[in-house]
Amino acid sequence: MKWNWQQADWPQFSYQKSALADLEACFLHQSGVFIGAMKHVSAEDKDTLIVDLISTEALKTSEIEGEILDRDSLQSSIRHNFGLDDKKQKILPAEQGIAEMMVDLYKTFKKPLSHEQLFAWHKMLMKGRRDLREPGAYRSNEDPMQVISGPVHKPKVHFEAPPSKTVRREMTHFIKWLNDTAPGGKNPLSALTRAGIAHLHFVCIHPFEDGNGRIGRAIAEKVLSQCLGQPTLIALSREIQERKKAYYGSLEKNNKGNEITDWLVYFAKTILEAQGYTQKLTDFLIKKSKLYEKQRGKMNARQEKVIACLFREGPEGFKRGLSAEKYISIARTSRATATRDLQELVEIGALLKTGERKYTRYQLCMKVTSRKSQGDLHRPWTFQGCFDVTGSNRRPPIPADRCPRWRVHRSPGRQTRGGLITTKATFPGGFPECFERLISRLRGCFAYIPLRVMRPNPCQTANWTRHGAGLTDCQDDSGSEQSPCRARAVT
Repeated sequence: MKWNWQQADWPQFSYQKSALADLEACFLHQSGVFIGAMKHVSAEDKDTLIVDLISTEALKTSEIEGEILDRDSLQSSIRHNFGLDDKKQKILPAEQGIAEMMVDLYKTFKKPLSHEQLFAWHKMLMKGRRDLREPGAYRSNEDPMQVISGPVHKPKVHFEAPPSKTVRREMTHFIKWLNDTAPGGKNPLSALTRAGIAHLHFVCIHPFEDGNGRIGRAIAEKVLSQCLGQPTLIALSREIQERKKAYYGSLEKNNKGNEITDWLVYFAKTILEAQGYTQKLTDFLIKKSKLYEKQRGKMNARQEKVIACLFREGPEGFKRGLSAEKYISIARTSRATATRDLQELVEIGALLKTGERKYTRYQLCMKVTSRKSQGDLHRPWTFQGCFDVTGSNRRPPIPADRCPRWRVHRSPGRQTRGGLITTKATFPGGFPECFERLISRLRGCFAYIPLRVMRPNPCQTANWTRHGAGLTDCQDDSGSEQSPCRARAVT
């Protein structure tokens, strides 16, 4: 089998520009939205956002390679490197090294790439490692550099990199290409195209004994920052870690040839997903500031402590929401006091209450809904779907803790052939903002995706149809897309 670097057209990668045109435009648009949103973030929150995103990126880029780091130590090291924290704390070499590399990437993104910068990054990454021959230098071992998996007696070779004797020459060519294609260079390329080629090219050369993936992702972020003229702060490694199998599968698929349109489209979409998370976190910080401004002077010390704890969890919040027990644990107070505090937070509009009795949960009240749509959004919505009860004559209960935002009303089911029971679940709290989140919640309640969604107005009924792994867009009887359900639901 010939690898891409063994072919005559290496490293002249080919691709279809038309396949990337819309993605490039979307990247620039989302970047503009992010830059505009950052103007509404306070200096303190901006520092928090930078530290949080860089630490998440450092944490996830290491996790992809199977290295688990301590988040608190990592954040402390990043804050120290930015001069935001004077506290002296003992930090392990691994956390210290990746923190130094990520901060250096943030500060020096404008500088052209060089051998020396790559050596410095590698030396930072390998801090505390005693099993490497040459930290901070290209590999020189004569043995083949292979990416393998499977048992020792029957390994599967996913990729073999160029021999060590050619690495210096390959890297010199790569660095020259990267600097020539930068904005203002001899042959400038658009952001997503340049980032995708740079990452694939670097990991195919595999110049170091270890750390190639982490440095390759850092180079991609450097490329994006150069194209925008400022640090991108996108959670690229977080998105890759979420779908790690697809990442490695795409790399393997594109290391045997130099036509890389599929790879560039995959990588571009991953970058856009990472951008979306960054924007979500920025919006969260803006809403946080507004909530604190609105509730200033209305909360006691216990309530402020719990609200601050909720904000530290980020946009995702506590798994299954905040319960009275969690409030007692965080505030270290009695149940009666916790109940009174939670009721006050609901009354002043700081928290939203959902569920009843032991299923009662609380979430930050950060929705922004126009008055025109409030009535329709907050009426009950009913979802009808099927339970798979093969081998059982009774209908399994809907686990209410799987749907903490919406109270579930059970209705009598109707036995059908094939062991299926049709039933309904009504969510009186109103229709959720995000269709995808709803589907992930209902996945634990229904054995099959709900086949029917009934609006408060019985004249408008949404019909859902299965298409392989996904669903069609939600449409009403007239065939037009419903409002507010504009998101595409994906299983």
